[in-house]
Amino acid sequence: MSDRREDLAFASIHDLAPKIKDGAVSPVELTKIALDRIASLDSKLNSFLDVWHDEALNAAANAEQAIANGDYRGPMHGIPIGLKDLVDVEGKATTAGSKVLQSSIATSNATVTERLNRAGAITVGKTNLVEFALGSAGVNPYTGDAHNPWDIDKITGGSSSGSGAAVAGGLVYGALGSDTGGSIRMPASLCGLAGLKPTY
Repeated sequence: MSDRREDLAFASIHDLAPKIKDGAVSPVELTKIALDRIASLDSKLNSFLDVWHDEALNAAANAEQAIANGDYRGPMHGIPIGLKDLVDVEGKATTAGSKVLQSSIATSNATVTERLNRAGAITVGKTNLVEFALGSAGVNPYTGDAHNPWDIDKITGGSSSGSGAAVAGGLVYGALGSDTGGSIRMPASLCGLAGLKPTY
């Protein structure tokens, strides 16, 4: 990987957003970096359960064209992200990390999915998690455990295990989790990231 691609892989959304807006960084370039890193590294990290290669590239191309036409939607526009596989995306399986929900296809988008789509985020796929989001270590005997990018023999924390591993490993620039009892905060802490549990 070139120095530019390596630097971009670990750049923050805060740093990338103005560069995307100004055309110095391309959403397609970022999405290709994300997809390439998933292809080369995720066999070890197991952070993703499903990756939507062609759809992500198409969305990135659309974002790039919109921005070039002056339709910049804000700091998430053109940013590749992952969604915890607890969040509905129309036409995609929402498994909650469980075998019993493998054929559970969402008939509509979750509100947060709609808002991310409107903001122009590029969803590259669904991230791994503790089965039914019930656990704090990141262990899932069905999907396999996600592994900490800093030391693959260490846990990621849970339940948003894949989201933490994917961001810390430079596979995506942000990822959605869920948090009732620490399920965002624990993976963020163990993977060396910032994680936010929104007020609700």
